[in-house]
Amino acid sequence: MTSRDLVIAALNHEPTDRVPRDLWIMPGVATSRADEVAEVGVRYPSDIVRPDFKYPPGKLTKGKPYKVGQYTDAWGCTWHVKQPGTRGEVPMPPLSDPGKIDSFTPPVEILSASRLAQANRSCTSTSRFVLAWTDVRPFERLQALRGTEATLSDLAQGAKRIGKLTAMLHDFFCREMEMWADTDVDGVAFQDDLGSAEGLLLDRKTWRDVFGPLYRDYCEILHAKDKFAFFLSSGNIYEIFGDLVKVGADAINCPLSVMNLERLAKRYRGQVTSWGEIDRQRIMPQGTREEVREAVLDLRKALDFGSGGVIAQCRWSPDVPMRNVVAVFEQWLMPLPMHVN
Repeated sequence: MTSRDLVIAALNHEPTDRVPRDLWIMPGVATSRADEVAEVGVRYPSDIVRPDFKYPPGKLTKGKPYKVGQYTDAWGCTWHVKQPGTRGEVPMPPLSDPGKIDSFTPPVEILSASRLAQANRSCTSTSRFVLAWTDVRPFERLQALRGTEATLSDLAQGAKRIGKLTAMLHDFFCREMEMWADTDVDGVAFQDDLGSAEGLLLDRKTWRDVFGPLYRDYCEILHAKDKFAFFLSSGNIYEIFGDLVKVGADAINCPLSVMNLERLAKRYRGQVTSWGEIDRQRIMPQGTREEVREAVLDLRKALDFGSGGVIAQCRWSPDVPMRNVVAVFEQWLMPLPMHVN
């Protein structure tokens, strides 16, 4: 099976020769640890790659993201970065004054100026699964534009201004999804950081009423063109995990270590593919090889029944030693543990 075959079989819940791999190399690792990255790439090549594409700058774009200092994105949000490789924070949201919402316009120029021919060529030139990463993240974008406190207050009160801004963002994000649905990529990823270690950052009803329908539209746009929908979130999203399955997410990446893994696995096995992750707060940066292996084994015991539905995702950030990345992929290649009642 090619890498593309492996990933598609996993997403379709079909048996695979092995569990497909997805290695995320975070900013800073590739440049500071090039030899290690090269060795891992040879020994455990990722089955999922990104298309050859970069979003063009917007009219308001200034500076470079992920560098210490500040930069302004295409939406006019100025991010302050204190640690290299991180996204940073927006201390002065551009729409903190709700009176500015009426005159606000999304950066449509970054879609109209996108050149996708090269992305399509990179898809046809590889046997690996090509996953496009969008900047579709409605809840996070609302917070960046309005501020977290104002966003949560507006949502709780059902303020008309948040409804207007959300509709504006959704129209833009649908256009972004349609753009990628018309390309040769195999799947498209979108994300929203919805939770903390304790639970959702907003109540379940608000998510269902406001954001669930948006997510459903994104998945339907992708499915209409035979693309797989990948979703990523941080924090404990146990309360809405089933909702994410219902709206059409084919693969979900979330911190399973803070959730009831066994219950999730029993309830949704065969309905959605687990796309990660191993505990990146403690186990990956601080754990021993044995602890990393044990964490992977726990996932396999709950999720890996030899019938697809699992992707071996691993995030390699600057604080993660190479030995732990290797331990993740070594354990995924070990004989499958038998599930005996």
